[in-house]
Amino acid sequence: MAPSRKQSNGRSPIVNPQRQITAFFSKTTTPSPSPSPSPTLSKKQIPKSYTKPNPNPSSQTQSPSSSPTTPSPLQSKPNKTLLVIGQTPSPSPSTIGVYGKEVVEKRVRVYWPMDKSWYEGCVKSYDDESKKHLIQYDDFEEELLDLSNEKIEWVEPCVKKFKRLCRGSLGFRKIVLEDEEMENVEGVNGGAGGGRAGDDSSDEDWGKNVEEEVSEEEDVDLIDEEEADDGKKGKRSGKDSRKRRASGECGKLGLGKKGKSGGDASTGGVKVSVVEPVKYRENGVFNGFDNALMTDASERFSTREAEKFPFLGGERRDAKRKCPGDVDYDPRTLYLPAEFVKSLTGGQRQWWEFKSKHMDKVLFFKMGKFYELFEMDAHVGAKELDLQYMKGEQPHCGFPEKNFLMNAEKLARKGYRVLVVEQTETPEQLELRRKEKGSKDKVVKREICAVITKGTLTEGELLSANPDASYLMSLTESCQSFANQGFERFFGICVVDITTSRIILGQFGDDAECSSLCRLLSELRPVEIIKPAKMLSSETERAMVRHARNPLVNELAPLSEFWEAEKTVQEVKTIYKRIGDFSASGRLNKTDFDTANLDVGEYRSSCLPNILSEFVNKGENGSLALSALGGAVYYLRQAFLDETLLRFAKFESLPCSDFCEVAKKPYMILDAAALENLEIFENSKNGDTSGTLYAQLNHCVTAFGKRLLKTWLARPLYHLKSIKDRQDAVAGLRGVNEPMMLEFRKVLSKLPDIERLLARIFSTSEANGRNANKVVLYEDAAKKQLQEFISALRSCELVAQACSSLAVILENVESGQLHHLLTPGKGLPDILPIIKHFKSAFDWVEANNSGRIIPHEGVDVEYDSACEKVKEVESSLARHLKEQRKLLGDTSITYVTVGKEAYLLEVPDHLRGSIPQDYELRSSKKGFYRYWTPSIKKFLVELSQAESEKELALKSILQRLIVRFCEYHDMWRQLVSATAELDVLISLAIASDFYEGPACCPNILGSSSSSEVPCLSAKNLAHPVLRSDSLGKGAFVPNDITLGGSGCASFILLTGPNMGGKSTLLRQVCLAVILAQIGADVPAESFKLSPVDRIFVRMGAKDHIMSGQSTFLTELSETALMLSSATCNSLVALDELGRGTSTSDGQAIAESVLEHFVHKVKCRGMFSTHYHRLAVDYQKDSKVSLCHMSCQVGNGAGVEEVTFLYRLRPGACPKSYGVNVARLAGLPDSILQNAAAKSREFEAVYGQHRKGSEGNLAIQSCDKMAVLIQSLINATTSLSSQKSAGIDISSMTKLQDKARIFLQYN
Repeated sequence: MAPSRKQSNGRSPIVNPQRQITAFFSKTTTPSPSPSPSPTLSKKQIPKSYTKPNPNPSSQTQSPSSSPTTPSPLQSKPNKTLLVIGQTPSPSPSTIGVYGKEVVEKRVRVYWPMDKSWYEGCVKSYDDESKKHLIQYDDFEEELLDLSNEKIEWVEPCVKKFKRLCRGSLGFRKIVLEDEEMENVEGVNGGAGGGRAGDDSSDEDWGKNVEEEVSEEEDVDLIDEEEADDGKKGKRSGKDSRKRRASGECGKLGLGKKGKSGGDASTGGVKVSVVEPVKYRENGVFNGFDNALMTDASERFSTREAEKFPFLGGERRDAKRKCPGDVDYDPRTLYLPAEFVKSLTGGQRQWWEFKSKHMDKVLFFKMGKFYELFEMDAHVGAKELDLQYMKGEQPHCGFPEKNFLMNAEKLARKGYRVLVVEQTETPEQLELRRKEKGSKDKVVKREICAVITKGTLTEGELLSANPDASYLMSLTESCQSFANQGFERFFGICVVDITTSRIILGQFGDDAECSSLCRLLSELRPVEIIKPAKMLSSETERAMVRHARNPLVNELAPLSEFWEAEKTVQEVKTIYKRIGDFSASGRLNKTDFDTANLDVGEYRSSCLPNILSEFVNKGENGSLALSALGGAVYYLRQAFLDETLLRFAKFESLPCSDFCEVAKKPYMILDAAALENLEIFENSKNGDTSGTLYAQLNHCVTAFGKRLLKTWLARPLYHLKSIKDRQDAVAGLRGVNEPMMLEFRKVLSKLPDIERLLARIFSTSEANGRNANKVVLYEDAAKKQLQEFISALRSCELVAQACSSLAVILENVESGQLHHLLTPGKGLPDILPIIKHFKSAFDWVEANNSGRIIPHEGVDVEYDSACEKVKEVESSLARHLKEQRKLLGDTSITYVTVGKEAYLLEVPDHLRGSIPQDYELRSSKKGFYRYWTPSIKKFLVELSQAESEKELALKSILQRLIVRFCEYHDMWRQLVSATAELDVLISLAIASDFYEGPACCPNILGSSSSSEVPCLSAKNLAHPVLRSDSLGKGAFVPNDITLGGSGCASFILLTGPNMGGKSTLLRQVCLAVILAQIGADVPAESFKLSPVDRIFVRMGAKDHIMSGQSTFLTELSETALMLSSATCNSLVALDELGRGTSTSDGQAIAESVLEHFVHKVKCRGMFSTHYHRLAVDYQKDSKVSLCHMSCQVGNGAGVEEVTFLYRLRPGACPKSYGVNVARLAGLPDSILQNAAAKSREFEAVYGQHRKGSEGNLAIQSCDKMAVLIQSLINATTSLSSQKSAGIDISSMTKLQDKARIFLQYN
């Protein structure tokens, strides 16, 4: 018995009978060193060469340059060429020299036939009497050997040392075999169970029937088949004669019949290839062979890969035999040479067939109770999942079925694609198929059942912990002109959230910079993108790089994979027709659609939901959106999710995607720059949510509420009535109603993520993928499914009851929105009768505990019918008993059960003579005999059949209840939607408690006429996110601000010292507007606002080098969007525009932009700048208000010390005090003083006043010229009097520079 080991937290359980998998996956004898000696044979009991010398060594002689016949996989790349002493597998002692003391301290490799491996060590001493040498191996084990009788190789001293894989190496055992105990924990046996103990996945070519294969393929390892037959738990007895024969022969490495090549093991230079996480690339596909795993495994497996798989290197071809440089080369596929395929066993061929068609994916290959990873996939498992390599030359690792979700999610999160290959046949079914159909298959059937990626994850621990949606976006583009002109390009978008069955469709025109697409990418942050190969413009590709966060990119072939609109409509109609036929068959009583969008009649006639029909009817204006849907459907079809998704899909139209004017749209537009610069969802520090507006407002207690809050923040309301309705709803939850609101919130906090839970239940209404009936699973999936079903029922009941209670309390509230949300039959579905039906159907508590539903009478027709049949048979048996009592004249006759035999008629022995002859005696006891009558036997057959039907009905009752549950899917979804909205409204009501200072409900102003000037006015406006406790010293200073309105300037030109708070002021005004228009309170004493249709923000210095854009180009690109898109109802925030270039150019651009916004667009805005001449130019412009952030200036040691007051004051600031910031940054005093002096010099000659103060400017110019001329006269006088030696050259240079500057600006 192998020593017990500690279980390893779900890592690969490495067990002794490893060759059971190796035999499945490798025809040849794979070296598989044991981690410890067999308990029956110690290493001192088993000589290395226990087979007879080869009678014909010449027949097996190898070239001296060839590698050893069975090298250890760890020794595939020695540093020096080895001197081969033994050239035959069993060298005769007569051909080997006699070794003595001369070899002491030399390094030697010794071949162990039992392990089929070479082990390296050092000769420590020599015993003259026994003629044996003491060998100390590299794991410090010692052994006395007669080297003349051993197969050895001498190694030069500098050869790199490797630890042996077996023979009791404790260090290696701790690393590799830490899960060995699993075989005992799982109740395993040594049978051919998926290569793991306890599995029943024994494939024919590695299980019981390998003996049949041996005659055809002699290089199969025989030991495991006998072990499997004997059921020995991984024991490797040295007494096994077949093992001895196999180990004594020349072992061959490799996968095929041809055995191991005789290449030099020392020349391997190919690195082990791995499937890397897919990052954004031009082709969107990684083939898994362009990166190397630089670990010890690289040396262990590299030579083998170079020898066995030349078709993975320079000879690589795709499935159509195209080379990597050819047109339409598909790196996702691989051409397998015919001779390689012929050399494979059935199991190997099965794996390579799957892998060759999916080279961009990691295969989870199911074998019994374990998922196995082979070859290049094993490197991924070892690297990313911390799995341990199995013993042997082939890269191989695995994990038990119970860890599937955890490991699949880990790889998907890291950017890998996971291909799940499941067993769809048991060994018994395989045997039956062979007998009935004459099949020669020796491998159980396996099929692809799932493809798991970032965007197709539906469950997992990390997913459960993260409420954010993981969007999959399908995108297509056209640059041709459609019915609407004025756009440079058009996009079709399909966004899918698999976890909630939500599909968003849209088509829109965009500008040259892809502004609308960038906004969408910044809002959704898709984790996966689907696009037609080589069809998107370079600008679109750059936008994806810039605004998506390292998504998994999938390129589909245009037309054949990324369908056009017409093909998409056909395919989707086919799916819906199939669903409709299924519904009409009577299995479901209602349509599988959202009844709000589609009635049964329309469903059967058009086979398309309303939203899809609308896009079809739009013609050109909907064709791209339908094409994007086609790309998504094709991609999801490969993952077995297309029909599952569409069956209960919730279709939505992408907001703001119609070709209409901004003023007609219901939402404020926040573009990518606004979302990022204002830090709505992600901060600029590390990209998480801390310090964002979302984090400030997020007091939701449900996951679906959090997702809805993000949607509200990304699209603030624009229409006046919508804003006021939401404000009334938020206000209605405060005051006297607050205690009940908080109680309702407590109830919501107990809920799971019902939205995702419902989607998972809907997906199981039809068995497919891993849930298919034919898939062989060992975990109790049905029990988990039942528990989720009961959890959904309980949650829906809890919510419905809580909403009913809240509705009573809020009955007198003047909020139409709250009344709508809480009124059954309106915003709130009337689901309590449905819940009551399911509650009366079965005992929820008992079913949850037992994992089995026993339906109450009248609930399920099939079950009731089966129960009725059982009762009828039991009644017949009871009547038969009465008849027998009457016939035999004894009322003591009764039925008994003995062992497995039921309904035995127990008769007293004194009646034995009266027993009819056709009664069958079954057993007896003292004083009694037990019989089966012919009628009893007939009834027992009927009873068995009836009970089987009853059991079958019980097994399918859950599925039938789920189907019935799904009939009301629109009502469950409506319940979740109403609950999410209530959760967000409560969150907004609570959020004002976390502001610092006063908060108010904004006064949203309507426009009485088109000539009315939009207004924004705030008193004591604070920052909604920043608080005093986060600022260190001091408190945040609120400010009054007015933009627009009667008699007020619409634009503020803001100056002030560096770090004076200008950028903060711009941000807090924009954030306050967003708060006002989502219906929340604003941190101010009062706030009046005319609705803003769009916020433009140009803030901060950043570049997009990966997109080829410098800081200044990025700045101007964002400005160009503002200039072309802003309206009189927009809000513009420009922070230091023009600083990325020379002063003259920057100032000219800034002034021109400001001029355009003030006098042409006439919108509200704030423009902060350090170009003080702008303040002079606009000091008499009534449409521009000059303001500055105040400060106090004191004199330091040559440097002005500035105290920031953070107060917004009228007028312009004379200086920016940049040297003060340098002082705060810790620049040396000498540099500061020099900088201050230069600043004064520049200010002395730099024209701060132009037309506005010509008189003062003339006086100052005369004074400066007089000083300059006097300095030049003094210098000239000194030169003429030959006192040049005392003249400072640097002083003359400064005078020259001053003169040049003076002339330039005067």
